[in-house]
Amino acid sequence: MNPSANLFLIGPMGAGKTTLGKKLAEHYGLQFIDLDDEIERRCGVSVATVFEIEGEPGFRQRESKCLAEMCQLRGIVLATGGGSVLLPENRAMLSAHGFVLYLPVTVDQQLSRLARDRKRPLLQAPDRRERLTAMATVRTPLYEATADLRLDADSNQIIKVMETAVQQLDARWQILGQAA
Repeated sequence: MNPSANLFLIGPMGAGKTTLGKKLAEHYGLQFIDLDDEIERRCGVSVATVFEIEGEPGFRQRESKCLAEMCQLRGIVLATGGGSVLLPENRAMLSAHGFVLYLPVTVDQQLSRLARDRKRPLLQAPDRRERLTAMATVRTPLYEATADLRLDADSNQIIKVMETAVQQLDARWQILGQAA
């Protein structure tokens, strides 16, 4: 199976990291963790509240600390936050401690999937398209550079995305297992 102990999902908000992560964890018999949910559990408040009180820099510090702790675990599927790749040390941790699956999504797909979302602090902007486009400009090259595998699954049907993910992961892991 996976030559790495962990599977890390990266990509922008609305890519489906949490939804797919839960399905992959179930399929492979691994524990699922959502990094933002873990931060909320530890802080006792929402990510939005952390942003409100500490700003993005404070949140990013908490995120890095929590990510470092998650990277010490074995046998997990971790759905990271969209900005987890912003810090070089986070990208290094992800690469060193797991197999990194990148879920790309277009800004149009994000706008559709996040149309009713009012809780994400970075989406609270007068022009959501402009905000998402600006984030994509910075983050997409970081996702690409960090990923072990890019999952081109632009379907909104989770079953199709799941099937594609399992096929690509199994094929990649089999090749890596044979090379070892």
